[in-house]
Amino acid sequence: MALSADVVICGAGIAGVAAADALTQRGISDVLLIDERPPLSLTSDKSSECYRNWWPGPDDAMVRLMNRSIDLLEALADATDNRFGLNRRGYLYVCTDAQRLPALITTARESAALGAGPLRIHDGSGREAYQPAPPHGYHGQPEGADLLLDPALIRRHFPYLSAQTVALLHARRCGWLSAHQLGMLLLDRARAHGARLLQGRVTYVRCDGGRVHGVTVATPQGTTHITTPTFVNAAGPLLADVGRLLDCELPVFCELHLKVAFNDYRRSVPRDAPMIIAADPIAPWWSDAERALLAETDETRWLTQPLSPGVHLRPEGGADSPIVLMLWAYAPHVMEPRFPPPSDPSYPEIVLRGLAQLLPELRAYLERAPQPIVDGGYYTRTRENRPLIGPLPLDGAYVIGALSGYGIMAAPAAAELLAAHITGAELPPYAPAFRLERYTDPAYQRRLDAWPADGQL
Repeated sequence: MALSADVVICGAGIAGVAAADALTQRGISDVLLIDERPPLSLTSDKSSECYRNWWPGPDDAMVRLMNRSIDLLEALADATDNRFGLNRRGYLYVCTDAQRLPALITTARESAALGAGPLRIHDGSGREAYQPAPPHGYHGQPEGADLLLDPALIRRHFPYLSAQTVALLHARRCGWLSAHQLGMLLLDRARAHGARLLQGRVTYVRCDGGRVHGVTVATPQGTTHITTPTFVNAAGPLLADVGRLLDCELPVFCELHLKVAFNDYRRSVPRDAPMIIAADPIAPWWSDAERALLAETDETRWLTQPLSPGVHLRPEGGADSPIVLMLWAYAPHVMEPRFPPPSDPSYPEIVLRGLAQLLPELRAYLERAPQPIVDGGYYTRTRENRPLIGPLPLDGAYVIGALSGYGIMAAPAAAELLAAHITGAELPPYAPAFRLERYTDPAYQRRLDAWPADGQL
């Protein structure tokens, strides 16, 4: 069977679906999405579904990209009666180590200076009034972040946090949404404007004279040949494999990240809480006897020591739901992706014990915790944790990927940028920061040596 399309997109995850929507919104209706799995089912449905404009440097490219993406998310929510449940509860970074407070303040000022919004400091002087975030909605909320240094203010608004808390950084243009509802909304809109979906696996990209001419797809019905001048690699964790079909080695790798859905039947986490994140390295919580036993052998001693910052949780579902989502990349595994991803039976307990340092009421579950649900996916990332968006060396070939754990939040602006490349529209100032060609710039290579460790906060 033979088909044709103006644009073929390999991958119907959130990046591919958003790309199809962005292209059809710009008048390219003959778009064909190809995936051997149902849309949004490989990695996009494994996320924590959050978004933020709170990013580190060394420049403002990521903040600009995310600000634009959140603009698009809010506009889409306005146009659909908030069909995908966008909120702006914020990210609450919890500092329990006074010695690390200067570093938290430095990173906060850096993100503010890069365009994430003003930093307001609440030190008990009364100069600034702290505005709590409502559990629903996204309009009329402050930009930037609030740094809470006043113990009385912290206890008044967040009494469920550890008494060891010395400061809170509440980043405000942040929250979460329903990733599946967002993805299906974009897919429905793209299909309404002419995009099609084909179940199959791209096995070959036909090239001649240095440009794309077509692709071959293995489908349940047999082999299909598709004539096209434009091919988009949006293959998520299979980005590198699809790149090789174009004789292009993409500088990406995959990290396995797991997620726990936990039944908080004791309501230890308030249902209106923001995303709660450890700003400091912390050790899992143990009794004195447990800690002494673990410290006896090399195999388990590491569990008694501070692990990486970033253990986090958020409520999932409405006011009647008991579910919280818990995550901690305390030991990210770099690996070739395989499906279903491997799991780790010790992961839920370690994550729970880490969070028990921030929310002491969670310790009541340590003797007998309810059975958690664990799933996971892959962060497909570059060395500096910035995406690849734009043309590839082969004429007519493009990439949108390496959206390492931030694909849901970045997809609208990333897809808009890709569509601008394909249609020849004016590019935003941040476009060069995400092109593959950045790695051919010697100055950029030198910058990588001093890049932040993982490009996260």
